Amino acid sequence: MGHNHSHSHSHGHHHATTNKKVLLWAFLLIASFMVVEFIGGILTNSLALLSDAGHMLSDAAALGLSFLAIKMSERKSTSSNTFGYKRFEIIAAAINGITLLVISLYIFYEAYHRILNPPEVQSLGMLAIATIGLIVNIVAAFILMKGDKDDNLNVKSAFLHVLGDLLGSIGAIVAGLLMYFFNLGIADPIASIIVAILILISGWRVTKESFHILMEGAPDDVNTAHIKESLLNIPEVASIHDLHVWTITSGFPSLSCHLVLDDDESHDKVLHKAKSTLHDEFGIEHSTIQVEGRSSGCPGHQDSCN
Repeated sequence: MGHNHSHSHSHGHHHATTNKKVLLWAFLLIASFMVVEFIGGILTNSLALLSDAGHMLSDAAALGLSFLAIKMSERKSTSSNTFGYKRFEIIAAAINGITLLVISLYIFYEAYHRILNPPEVQSLGMLAIATIGLIVNIVAAFILMKGDKDDNLNVKSAFLHVLGDLLGSIGAIVAGLLMYFFNLGIADPIASIIVAILILISGWRVTKESFHILMEGAPDDVNTAHIKESLLNIPEVASIHDLHVWTITSGFPSLSCHLVLDDDESHDKVLHKAKSTLHDEFGIEHSTIQVEGRSSGCPGHQDSCN
């Protein structure tokens, strides 16, 4: 019997440091302007501004939580948390996604009442604040784009929060122009509904992806059938059972399996071939492989040996 353990370094120190910096700067920027937009929304009586300020509040919380998550993930593993605290990033992403869903539903609720009874809105003040908000969100989005948003679900969820805010500012500007030039009071709640739909879509995607990871689902870019086929192509491998592929955190796929061999003496060579196959073809660097001879089988799990 043989075992092989290989540990991923895809969440290296450089990526973690960069992600922390961009999240911190974006947090400070968003939190500062959120206060301005909230006060402006009250003074101008604009739901578009208030909903955007509410979204910015969730952004500030999301960015702060994302920053905390990366700090937590840097903590070393313990005897009770053998993978360390890397999974906290996914928990933070799930919370962010759920928050987006709740905010979008609340905006729908408020917009419905405003459509029934459109209030008086100070369009010029609303336009000025929304324009500043657009600039702030563009800067925040640009900062977050410097992070690892394509491979890190936590940074991605924070980026989507800010992107939703950016769209919210555009919606508020369009609504302000329509109210100023055409006196369309209903434009304010309609702009809020459009933004709420976009927020809902983003929130659903992040929540779905994070829950998939928390449920130990296989990474979307990894086909377990192809993995099994590739491992079976190793000449000495007779069969495979108990194959599991999951994600610890973004960019950290893991695999465990049992390989049954025809030749009990070749397990070291097979381990090396299997490790190379998983790394070169599927990008899996953390693997736990148990090698067993055909005669020894897998006691207590005969059904899974087939």
